[in-house]
Amino acid sequence: MDHLIDTKQPGEDDGSEVSDWEVEDGIPQFKDQFIQQYLHGRRALIQEEKKQRHDANFLKCMSPSAREACRIISHVRDRELKTVWTKDAEENIAKAEDTVLYPGMMFRLARDRMEGTDLWKIVKKMPKGALLHGHLEAMVNLDVLVDQVMSLPGMHIASDRPLTTGGNLKYSPLHFQYFSKPQNLRGVEKPGSDTISIWNSAYKPLSFIPVKEAADQFPEGGVKGFHDWLKGRCTIEKEVSLSHHHGCAAIWDILDQKFQVVDAMLYYEPIFRACLKHMLAELNEDGVRYVEFRLAFGFEYRRDRCEEPDPTFDSIFEAFEEEIENFKASEAGQGFHGARMIWTTMRSHTNRDIVESMKECIMTKLQFPELICGFDLVGREDDGRTLVDMIPVLFWFKKQCAVEGVEIPFMFHAGECLGDGDETDSNLYDAILLGTRRIGHAFSLYKHPLLIDLVKEKKIMVECCPISNEVLRFTSSIMSHPLPALLSRGVAVSLCNDDPAMLGHGKNGLTHDFCQVLNGLENVGLSGLATMAENSLRWSCFEDQKNADWLADIKRGITGSGQKAERIRNWNVEFEKFCQWVILEFGSDAPDEGEEEGEDETE
Repeated sequence: MDHLIDTKQPGEDDGSEVSDWEVEDGIPQFKDQFIQQYLHGRRALIQEEKKQRHDANFLKCMSPSAREACRIISHVRDRELKTVWTKDAEENIAKAEDTVLYPGMMFRLARDRMEGTDLWKIVKKMPKGALLHGHLEAMVNLDVLVDQVMSLPGMHIASDRPLTTGGNLKYSPLHFQYFSKPQNLRGVEKPGSDTISIWNSAYKPLSFIPVKEAADQFPEGGVKGFHDWLKGRCTIEKEVSLSHHHGCAAIWDILDQKFQVVDAMLYYEPIFRACLKHMLAELNEDGVRYVEFRLAFGFEYRRDRCEEPDPTFDSIFEAFEEEIENFKASEAGQGFHGARMIWTTMRSHTNRDIVESMKECIMTKLQFPELICGFDLVGREDDGRTLVDMIPVLFWFKKQCAVEGVEIPFMFHAGECLGDGDETDSNLYDAILLGTRRIGHAFSLYKHPLLIDLVKEKKIMVECCPISNEVLRFTSSIMSHPLPALLSRGVAVSLCNDDPAMLGHGKNGLTHDFCQVLNGLENVGLSGLATMAENSLRWSCFEDQKNADWLADIKRGITGSGQKAERIRNWNVEFEKFCQWVILEFGSDAPDEGEEEGEDETE
């Protein structure tokens, strides 16, 4: 693995005998001096290349406990590659699933098996720093969301067509709203009769029906069937996530449908608060101590027991702030640093709509200065406008921020595409030139050697979302992901989960993405994961900073004197305790150093 160098040379002490034919034909032997010289040069070349890797500095500073934990986790991984992720492992299960097992296989095929491994237990326990790229509405626990909608008094459901066919059930947009009195009952003798059922062809489009009524009448299993159906409307199905031959555009259309349904349910104050509270608890329990959510403000938000939407977004930020502070003060929130918001708008919008959103962003920042920490444009890059097309409004935004005296840095999505030199791929150039502090995804960055150098020089970090990139069909699995190309060049990266609820994680947090990377990429190891976790804190916006102060804090890292340095130090204390736990829990199962075949030693 990346922190280990193989010291056992080919042919060394392997007990093999030299064949007579090799001697007769004059085949050189490994013990021959010139072969040994070749192997020595080979090893030196490997070591020299590893000095350029992203975790080279972290390796130099590791404690003895961390080095031992690295060795133990390497052993656990190697063992599970042979016992869990091979076609011979539990062959009956593999046949039942009609799946060929291998490390780093497609996430939806690997997820359940992954969650039963020792490596999962280890990574679950690991302190993961910060989550810097996650879309809030796509992170909610869907069971909590649906349960809230089904249980809260006054909740109603509507559709733009009767939900009478499989296609309508699966794809029709849904609408949810609170009403103080049951709707659509005038002139109907028996509330709940088929004449007003959303499941009946006589249903009048966009008529609101009490959710409890609709659930009772659900034609495929009543209340439980309704719960499962509604939850399914928010999740990309396993079969769809595996159908890569349909291409990226098709999966994005499906993702947009999922967002529509979640958005329709989430932005009613009691539901929003309940989901946010549960989300923060899930993240903290998974070792995530700080979050920067992205949220596109194109929805209507209603306060508790209010039928009319709020004219501004003040009330959602009030709820956001209160729930964060309440969670930090709770027992479940011990150690949690907090959360902020990256304001986003859709990149497909017109200049007028984008400018209006920017104005709202600045006004909200003035009222809630601690909550807004950045600005981004979201939506499928290939379908939306390019950054260069929006240069005038982006410059206007920076000027307005200066006029109002607020610091709202760019945190652009860019390079989330398969293109090579096309308009979408070229968003990377503009993101860098416009001064983005981080780049979301940067999937195509590995194709640009000059931009890689610029990203390193300008201290720009990549927010990498490997499972999202797979499910959205940019890569078939972690094995073919460009992440290793960035890590080997020393690019700063943090791992993120993007849209875990919709993508089929089943759990919030970062353990799935961490495990996929660890399982699939030989060169990462614990030191690689730890470096990316520490990066997430170094590039976090804990507080507003001018660009010079921001860069200075990143360069100083743990040696600084501010809030960021303190939280990096806290993470290092957590990481050391974690390494000691790994040694206690799994050290007895690993051979003593020097006993394993092909023993490795640290650089």
